[in-house]
Amino acid sequence: MATIEDVAKLAGLSRTTVSRVINNQPYVTEEKKIKINEAMKELGYVPNSSARRLRSQRTETIAVLLPRVTNPFFGQLIESLEQKASDYGYQVIVCQTHDKKYKELDYLQLLKTKQVDGVIMASLTNEWMDIEPFLDSGPIVLCNEYMEKQDVTMIHIDHKQAAYDAALHLIEQGCRRIAYASGGRETYISKQRKTGFCDALREHNMWLSKELEINEVLDVGDGQTTFHYLKVHQPEVDGIFTGSDEVAAGVVYAASKEGWRIPEDLAVVGFDNQMLSLLMVPAITTIEQPVEQIASKTIQVLVDQIKNKLSTPTQRFVYPYELIKRKSTDCNTVKKTAR
Repeated sequence: MATIEDVAKLAGLSRTTVSRVINNQPYVTEEKKIKINEAMKELGYVPNSSARRLRSQRTETIAVLLPRVTNPFFGQLIESLEQKASDYGYQVIVCQTHDKKYKELDYLQLLKTKQVDGVIMASLTNEWMDIEPFLDSGPIVLCNEYMEKQDVTMIHIDHKQAAYDAALHLIEQGCRRIAYASGGRETYISKQRKTGFCDALREHNMWLSKELEINEVLDVGDGQTTFHYLKVHQPEVDGIFTGSDEVAAGVVYAASKEGWRIPEDLAVVGFDNQMLSLLMVPAITTIEQPVEQIASKTIQVLVDQIKNKLSTPTQRFVYPYELIKRKSTDCNTVKKTAR
């Protein structure tokens, strides 16, 4: 069985240099890295990862907390996080909370018991006062989720402004009775989106009535149920903003089956620009988040905190989003064509 000394001899380099490459340490030229990797491959040498982790007192593992992986947005986010973490030599474990407060706290125990080096929270169910004590055990970064005036790194888009822009777009398309569908969780993001949506309505002498606010809608099935509720109880509704493309797709599908024309009878806006929004007929107007950029910055910041043992930095990175306008809200063009 090959040893680290064998690798050093074949590569013509010192044992220390080989060790630096194996442990992903800096100050080694790319040429030397190539020589060492080629030597390890030729000799069939496999580094002892367990011993390396014990020496560094790190698990080289990151936990990502999110509501459910079946949501396409979180699936895309996990893929991007995993790819970037791998570049740094870290593994990612996925922890589904299903929006349960106790599950969120249970998963945070992984940090406290040193089973992971850091935690990424892509969702936040508990109050921050219940999360903050875990920072004493290691770094936590909020990705997608955020809040005001907290000593934790946050990477996200401006959800308040995004919802404002979506509502404004519906208003500009002539919608006057607009429904609002959300996941219903009382998170900072959900509150910010609702505030932005209502601000746009208020500026145009409109408001969100209780009858037009539908909560706890998460997927395609919920979107279909939402449409049927509106059809029976609020048939005058002419626009709807939803918290995800899944819900928007369910609304479009159910409305089309019932003979409603999209967007002439009902204009629909989704969120996250998932492939589903493009495949629907008509294609759905949506908000696109720069998922890869957000994931990359999240991993970069968290790994830096792990290596430098920074537990409570106050950094905030707000990324731009894009309102992608498609046929599901193109009311003005449809009306002009009909004349």
